[in-house]
Amino acid sequence: MSYDGVAPGDLAARLGAPSCLSLVTVTSTLDVLHDLAAEGAPAGSVVLAEEQIAGRGRQGRSWHSPAGAGIWMSYLARPTRGLDTGALAIRVGLAVADAAEDLGVMVGLKWPNDVLLWDRKLAGILCEARWQRDRLAWVAIGIGINVHGPVPAPLAGRAVALSEALPSVNRLGLLERLVPRLATMPDAAHLDRDELARYRRRDWLFDRCLAEPVRGMAQGVDASGALLVQTARGLERVVGGSVTCC
Repeated sequence: MSYDGVAPGDLAARLGAPSCLSLVTVTSTLDVLHDLAAEGAPAGSVVLAEEQIAGRGRQGRSWHSPAGAGIWMSYLARPTRGLDTGALAIRVGLAVADAAEDLGVMVGLKWPNDVLLWDRKLAGILCEARWQRDRLAWVAIGIGINVHGPVPAPLAGRAVALSEALPSVNRLGLLERLVPRLATMPDAAHLDRDELARYRRRDWLFDRCLAEPVRGMAQGVDASGALLVQTARGLERVVGGSVTCC
């Protein structure tokens, strides 16, 4: 089907993607992309949906994905070397932030996978790796971005739509800035100095007091994408868990 009036073939060309599948309603674009990857879809393939009825986030959480309200997409990466998905999630967050900033909206990044506008969640990222024996075969990168508001009242205190800051925003304009950035992400196993510096400038957690996953002061991330927390026991490295501020 077309996406905002653009046919799939034309959409792939506009985004610089080898293929772009646009669907009406799916459980999750991640499910569709994993199936395509298993059938040999090339790196850079994109799946978009108008609506997800079982969109998912980290740790089994659901993602509110109503029809036409946002960008509900998955992007296929086929790393040629070992890769920590924590580092990949950081890279994807940087790509989303840069795309939004191209449109004139400054955002923050909250470890491990949130993009924030005005201290509320604008977008979320979920990386799901699949292995064949001992080889990383592919990573499906799920990205959900709230584009058009209003956000439902039960979520309005913690979520935000991009249109609240940029009423004229459209999904294609954001996708045209985002997908090429995903295609040029480094394939290195760890974040380099420039990526760490770019993350630091947008690090919403830096120097905030944390109650979970460990108590202490957030001190950024390391090259693998792990959270660094200054605790009473010293600097600790956290690779998973949910963040709760004091």
